[in-house]
Amino acid sequence: MSDAAGALTSGTGVSTALGASASGSIATNAVPFSAGVGADPQLPAPNKTLIPTVDIAPAKGWPEGAKPAAAPGTAVSAFAKDLKHPRWLYVLPNGDVLVAESAKPTPPPDADKGKKGGPTAGVKAWFMKKAMKKAGSAVPSANQITLLRDADGDGVPEVRTVFLQNLNSPFGMVLVGNDFYVANADGIVRFPYKAGETEIKAAPRKVTDLPAGINHHWTKNLIASPDGTRLYATVGSNSNVAEKGMTIEEGRAAIWEVDVKSGKKRLYATGLRNPNGMAWESGKLWTVVNERDELGSDLVPDYLTSVKDGAFYGWPWSYFGQHVDERVQPPRPDLVAKAVKPDYALGAHVAPLGLAGADGAKLPPQFKSGMFIGQHGSWNRKPKSGYNVIFVPFAAGQPAGQPVEVLSGFVSPEGDAWGRPVGVAIDKRGGLLVADDVGNVVWRVTAAK
Repeated sequence: MSDAAGALTSGTGVSTALGASASGSIATNAVPFSAGVGADPQLPAPNKTLIPTVDIAPAKGWPEGAKPAAAPGTAVSAFAKDLKHPRWLYVLPNGDVLVAESAKPTPPPDADKGKKGGPTAGVKAWFMKKAMKKAGSAVPSANQITLLRDADGDGVPEVRTVFLQNLNSPFGMVLVGNDFYVANADGIVRFPYKAGETEIKAAPRKVTDLPAGINHHWTKNLIASPDGTRLYATVGSNSNVAEKGMTIEEGRAAIWEVDVKSGKKRLYATGLRNPNGMAWESGKLWTVVNERDELGSDLVPDYLTSVKDGAFYGWPWSYFGQHVDERVQPPRPDLVAKAVKPDYALGAHVAPLGLAGADGAKLPPQFKSGMFIGQHGSWNRKPKSGYNVIFVPFAAGQPAGQPVEVLSGFVSPEGDAWGRPVGVAIDKRGGLLVADDVGNVVWRVTAAK
């Protein structure tokens, strides 16, 4: 990161807050960014405003020859370029890398018809639309999955094909036996897969529907249980804090468990505003969650947490355990009392999306045990936060210590977004792959030679 990055330190403990000079704006945070990171973050009083704080890094893409800054002892190179809004990654058993090229689907014309909202709802909706366009999110969806094959291991794929097409804003992917599952924006579908094939032409078979429609949060991720009998699917909320009512939140802000044979599903965990990446660690399912907005630059911390069967994590009535969000009416003290405190705060507005365990990674010793997280970056914090890839060390199956920054430099000294990290995965040779949906690149991090 440039000198404007303030407290960022690659390869050691990391603050992940970008300095105010990077955006030319005045900071509005009241506490240091690092105070909101860890198992017991400092949570100041909410700072509610009529119009939310906005500090967007406009999407520009990488200048010729530029790339992220890698942690000491590591190196980064472009594994694939000129992709179409690459969001998610999956590595097949033979080493082929799959890239979901995807964006938000177009909602039905009457998606918001009859839904409640306050007098500023229209203004906020307009604000959000402009903000997402500036951030690079408002692009057409390619609706495809691309296959990349680097058979000789030189870091450059010799084969690049469209593996699947005509999907519906695909995101999560997982192979169970000879069945390849894809999470579209509206449900899970299954395809037959033969090892080594570079294209699937078979028609999809529906496994189950998932909540769709408005799709305020559209990404649906997938992971299989260790024995392959169940799938877990993430579904984000349809709003910030249920300001459009709870009817449109049915089945959302949750992780679903799906039986692979029957397609029957049940809610596994709820109250998770926008869960994305998932991984297994020490027999537990873990996820990263994007928390609520419009309570100021210091609230609410996004988080990494293990996911307990049947647990409720607070949204929308409370955050980080039992901190009540007074904007949500009517109150539900009964549910707040049940709210589970997440394991580890990542800091406010960092937008964690990708999550991958360190198993199989061939990186320096500091990255041996823990989880890699792709942080897409803030749009509503001054100074900015996120816009990097971090590593959270684990000990005895739990987060331990401060995050370590793996990749930085995604924001220019002028405050523009050269890139934004999303999905992360460990490839067959132990490299860390990072999808960058603004740079339209998949980056590969390896141990320095």
